[in-house]
Amino acid sequence: MANKILRIVLIIVLFVVFFELGLFSSYTIVTAEAPDPHALIDMQVSKITGFFSPEKVNEALIKDPSPVNITNKKDVALKMEDLSKVDGVNVDSMNITTYDDTDNKNLTVNIEALGYASPNSTSGQIVISQTPSYKVIASGQAEYKENGLRVDENTITINSILKLY
Repeated sequence: MANKILRIVLIIVLFVVFFELGLFSSYTIVTAEAPDPHALIDMQVSKITGFFSPEKVNEALIKDPSPVNITNKKDVALKMEDLSKVDGVNVDSMNITTYDDTDNKNLTVNIEALGYASPNSTSGQIVISQTPSYKVIASGQAEYKENGLRVDENTITINSILKLY
């Protein structure tokens, strides 16, 4: 049994040594300078300890987003349309969620909506399709006002535009 444990420890030590030698040699090749072993090891230790920090562990515990209702859906749709360069954003398909505590006054919200491309033209005839062509995903800052939750249109940023097939 002790022989197996010794083999496992030896394999781990050889793996670490091989990894470090590879790191030092690649650093030399990339920068054309001699590596500073102390700085490279400090960088690795700080990255590993940062990965296991309490903040990162809390971020890894993924919770479901909370759906929220906003009062300015049309304004948000127009801003998303302008920023994403699609020809239309469907207000009815808009899905607004947040990971923040909904009791807070200010929230970061994620907005998903279906977007439409310009109508297709076939042999001089315009065919208007009700099928969405894109899924637009954006984020922005929302704040509770006297008439409900409103998204500040100036804080909206487009995260991605997905082409639907």
